[in-house]
Amino acid sequence: RAQVRERKVLEKSKTFFIFDNMNWTVYILFSKILNKYYIGATKNISQRLIDHQENIYGSKAFTAKANDWKLYHQINCIDELQAKKIETHIKKMKSSLYVENLTKYPEMEIKLKNKYGC
Repeated sequence: RAQVRERKVLEKSKTFFIFDNMNWTVYILFSKILNKYYIGATKNISQRLIDHQENIYGSKAFTAKANDWKLYHQINCIDELQAKKIETHIKKMKSSLYVENLTKYPEMEIKLKNKYGC
């Protein structure tokens, strides 16, 4: 079962509320500066958010273009295969509206999990 944890990130004390169950997670970040979303998948969402904020992926990484990334949405998955398939599906949609609707309409997430139940 997922637990909610408050996590302070960096010295600027950016706060994230994370449902961290150490299973695979598809996560969506949003930057107001860029008005863009970033979609990824990880086994450790807490560490991945820290990595993005600390810019460990280098100056050429997409998330290095802004420093205001916030966790917008996350989808907890049963395994890596399901997470990668859902991540790919969302990226192929190439639609901000689709991403926003994932949060508005929980049934969309349920359909994705069912479709890629693996």
